[in-house]
Amino acid sequence: MNDRRRRALAALPAAGLVLAATACGGPPAPAGAALDLTPTTAAPTAGLDEVTWMLAKEPSSFDLDAEGGTEQNAVLANVCERLMRVTPDLGTEPHLAASAEWEGDDTVVFRLDPDAAFRDGTPITADDVVWSMERHAAEGAAESDEYANVEEITATGEHEVTVRMSRRDAVFVPAMAGNGGIVYDRRAIEADGDAYGTPQGSDACTGPYRLAEWRSGDRVVLERDPGYWDAGGAARTERVVFRWAEENAVVNTLTTGEADGAYLDTAAAAVPLLRDDTVQVFQGPSTNVWSLITTERGGLADPRLRRALSLALERDGIARAAFGGMAEPWSAPLGPGGWGYETERFREAYEALPGSPADPGEDELAEARDLVREAGAPDEPIVVASDGEPARTVIAAAVVDAAEKIGLEARIATVPRQQFGSYYVDAELREEVDLFSDEYWISKNDPVGFYKNGASDAGVNFSGFADDEYDRLIEEAQSATGDAERAELAVELQERWTEAMPWIPVVQTPTTLAMRSGITGAPASAAFMSYPWAAGLGAGEESGR
Repeated sequence: MNDRRRRALAALPAAGLVLAATACGGPPAPAGAALDLTPTTAAPTAGLDEVTWMLAKEPSSFDLDAEGGTEQNAVLANVCERLMRVTPDLGTEPHLAASAEWEGDDTVVFRLDPDAAFRDGTPITADDVVWSMERHAAEGAAESDEYANVEEITATGEHEVTVRMSRRDAVFVPAMAGNGGIVYDRRAIEADGDAYGTPQGSDACTGPYRLAEWRSGDRVVLERDPGYWDAGGAARTERVVFRWAEENAVVNTLTTGEADGAYLDTAAAAVPLLRDDTVQVFQGPSTNVWSLITTERGGLADPRLRRALSLALERDGIARAAFGGMAEPWSAPLGPGGWGYETERFREAYEALPGSPADPGEDELAEARDLVREAGAPDEPIVVASDGEPARTVIAAAVVDAAEKIGLEARIATVPRQQFGSYYVDAELREEVDLFSDEYWISKNDPVGFYKNGASDAGVNFSGFADDEYDRLIEEAQSATGDAERAELAVELQERWTEAMPWIPVVQTPTTLAMRSGITGAPASAAFMSYPWAAGLGAGEESGR
């Protein structure tokens, strides 16, 4: 899918900053300071017989067209390969497709790697790709939105697939590095029938690992595929055993040595690990940002009030109190992992963004009060939702505090945890609050993939933001296949979004990776959601295993 939100309090990984206790031994970087992120960890010196990896919970299905949650993605990224591939630094490169080229304004041609094969050695053909794409595009499939502009998918050669579109969609090819680009073994899925995606089913894919066992309620086991077609990407470690537990228990398994690694569900969970010299902690780039999402209720209908609240929000304090200093105050609704091309241009444009200070001073507060006087305070208090989760509790309290400082009144509405996700789909529920906070991320590393959420007809544009020029820019950006041109359009969209601020950015949450000392090779970035990260796992120089 293009856009996703976390179903529970969470944060995704990143790298460059090694927060290993052996490296720093002290508290995390102070909130407000930029986190130093790196996408990789050191290459291993040898493979291992087995690695135990922790998940936040058991996967519910291994049919990614039915459900593509974090847990199943983290497992199947090592099992099911795509036409394109996300790299650890969150770029995109060809994979099962040796090339993907636009021919004319509305046609993209994928030419397959002739060596690519399924587990039994059967070559992957254009017919396999067409069948897989049509399955992804089917109504109700989790990846169908990636195919919104696709009109026809045709095998135009044994190893060539031509996709004709209603209009050029520059984000379509990078999207084929996500779940919408998985190529399935049709024979395996048809043989499984209703068992596909369940503990009784097969994996129906190609990849460096095969799904060896799914013991419901206990474990999932991947084994190295000895017949994997791409010798350069073969797995170093023989078996990866996945188990799951609540996050406190995950942290305990790492400190006791029961587990070898985990992509932590919340960055703050890593704080106690920083003082354990048997555990390494890394952070790397992701697209994840916690934002305050404005509803149609109307308390913040005027963009001046939204900007005023943003100017007064203590992001520093939020990063410290809710995330242990392991999140970064942020000025945009998209994290740096979304800058998959023209990175320096996006960084430059981000650094110039106004209106979202980490620690508001008197100048910012004075500007915010002026905006409130211009717009006029709403008749009723601004209502911000919380479900009692630590991050949302802190963010909601910060909103109340910010409002009071600039002449606004705000209060917190507490809703049941299981109800919170319904704000995205239940308009009546949204009418009860002006703001709800959530961690939002996109599956493609392209800012256009996020900023389309500000289009006047976007499903998550609840505040009623409407700008004809913004809509025109979205269409132009989606059609621009040249990176430099698309980047300039995305920068302009970012500027217009910041001026209107339909969502108020709070903090960006890097991917947070924890591994036992002596284990290395996993990417520290959000690539773990679709890149075969476990294939690189192995023993480091300090390992005695």
